[in-house]
Amino acid sequence: MIVRPRRLRKNKIIRDMAAETRLSPSMLVYPVFIREGSNIIEDIPAMPGQKRYSPDTFPRVLEEVQRAGVNSILLFGIPEHKDEFGSEAYNENGVIQQALRVGKIHFPDMCFIGDVCLCEYTSHGHCGLLKGETVDNDPTLDLLAKTALSQAQAGADIVAPSDMMDGRVAAIRAKLDCAGMDDTLIFSYAVKYASAFYGPFREAAGSAPSFGDRKSYQMDPRNVREGVREALLDIEEGADMIMVKPGLPYLDVLRAVKEVSEVPVGAYCVSGEYSMIKAAVERGWLDEKRVIAESAVCLARGGADVIVSYFAPELARMMKEGEL
Repeated sequence: MIVRPRRLRKNKIIRDMAAETRLSPSMLVYPVFIREGSNIIEDIPAMPGQKRYSPDTFPRVLEEVQRAGVNSILLFGIPEHKDEFGSEAYNENGVIQQALRVGKIHFPDMCFIGDVCLCEYTSHGHCGLLKGETVDNDPTLDLLAKTALSQAQAGADIVAPSDMMDGRVAAIRAKLDCAGMDDTLIFSYAVKYASAFYGPFREAAGSAPSFGDRKSYQMDPRNVREGVREALLDIEEGADMIMVKPGLPYLDVLRAVKEVSEVPVGAYCVSGEYSMIKAAVERGWLDEKRVIAESAVCLARGGADVIVSYFAPELARMMKEGEL
């Protein structure tokens, strides 16, 4: 035989040299849950190893993840007060706004991303204003734009709308630009599916809807072309980066979006993916290091330029140590 593909797999040095997919800690984003209050560091039962922090304890996790090699943080807020308008989302002294100010003071060189949605802040748990039992798209846009602006003013480098309302990227871009915040990036959850993989997150953030579901605004898992359309619309409206969520179950969507996108594409390895791996590891069914490394490689191979993952610190440490 003249052609022997195994020659390129002969040893680790050669395998690394010939690798088609390469990862870097700079592509990792670590999600953090911020709960209103003080002196809080509490476990999240549905997500072993993950915790909720109050704004004053937030710097502790920042120090830990930066030491690991992760410099980008995605923030989710858990307010004490909720109402039908989600008013704490755009309160200048809201829990995320407090955390952003604290984070920027202690770690000015880190990148802070604010999740922009109302579900954690509304009394009904839906992602916008209600009209009967339906989320009313257009009146919700102004509240999302106000939320994005308040986060940018508090120190967010990037705002990440995750609500899946039509037209929200354009509304946010206009609000930011009119306020002189034209250098704030928009990282849009452009392709977010109505997925069962979000279950642990809803416990962690207290964001489960009090009735119904989110299928009328999040995407149908049966559709790929619709995801491409959503991505192109958000880019046209001014998104600087776009995201596909969830990650591993939607690699085909990620690839389809990457092939048409002119902006960086991210993938979110969501709470359900994280908790399934943790549960299997606890039972001795999976090798934790190998499976989280393979999962990250799959997302990058599928087209992800940015990976949002609860395993980000572990992945960064593995990269630094040459294990990934």
